[in-house]
Amino acid sequence: MVDLPGLLRQALDAELDGFSMRELGPAAEQLSMRYRADQPADHPILASPLATAAYLTAWMPATYAAVRQVCDRLAAACPDFRPRTMLDLGAGTGSATWAAADAYPSLEASHLVDSSAPALASARRMLDRSALRVTYAPGRVDRPGSWSSGGGFDLAVCGFLLGELPSASQNAVIADLARAAPTVAIIEPGTPAGYRRVLAARQDLLAAGRHIMAPCPHDLSCPLETTSDWCHFAVRLTRSIRHRQVKGGERGFEDEKYAYVVAAAQAPAERANRILRHPQVRTGHVRMTLCSTDPGIETVTVSKRHGADYRAARHAGWGDPWNQPEHR
Repeated sequence: MVDLPGLLRQALDAELDGFSMRELGPAAEQLSMRYRADQPADHPILASPLATAAYLTAWMPATYAAVRQVCDRLAAACPDFRPRTMLDLGAGTGSATWAAADAYPSLEASHLVDSSAPALASARRMLDRSALRVTYAPGRVDRPGSWSSGGGFDLAVCGFLLGELPSASQNAVIADLARAAPTVAIIEPGTPAGYRRVLAARQDLLAAGRHIMAPCPHDLSCPLETTSDWCHFAVRLTRSIRHRQVKGGERGFEDEKYAYVVAAAQAPAERANRILRHPQVRTGHVRMTLCSTDPGIETVTVSKRHGADYRAARHAGWGDPWNQPEHR
């Protein structure tokens, strides 16, 4: 379960104190319809302070949680990675910067780029509470020359942005992200369309000389690419009272599904299979669907007779690496 760090919760509360639920509810519903449409945006989606507040209430926690989990996957694949600077492209209200700062105490500075002036203004107010050095660049994110010249970042994150861009500009954005930083993370909604965008970004990153750190256990073609299935994962996050109210929910948590790829200039020292679905824990055995290093999709069964492997399998989760020997 992912929870927002205390400093971010305080910053969110301060941003939302001037808005009533009567305002936030309809604004959140409008945003929800816009995001479900999953179409490129001619104008910033967060076009007003109210739309930005609705996003802060209903979506920023989920975005934070997804990026935070992706950072954990990167840390597992590359434990020596210590980024000091990052580019947060399509930063919105700064979710990815907060997540990376929480995951990497080494982070000192972040450069936020977004086309929404209200979102960046909110990000600035909230990040003023952090210890990071933060710079901001308002403007069109699909015009890379305005934000990537010079590069020099350790980490570039592009979170839930590609679907808002014209398809013709997505490849150029990925190419410039690769020029901006040796390590690049792309996160999209965990839908078939989001997966396809991540798959295209993955190919662009490989063409730029990068190696896949996560989730794929290889640099070859995705074995799901020619099937009706798609690669995605989920993270569970806590909901605040305001979050539950604006979404009309009663549960104290929600599951955010996402697709992602992280690529770096150097290949990981070790490769591990990836668990592609919730493991099925049964009496005496655990069944897991894996994306394997071969590559391919395999189903393995780990039973009690496998001892330590069985105990590890009972605690394994969707999206985790699986280093133990395979059991068929």
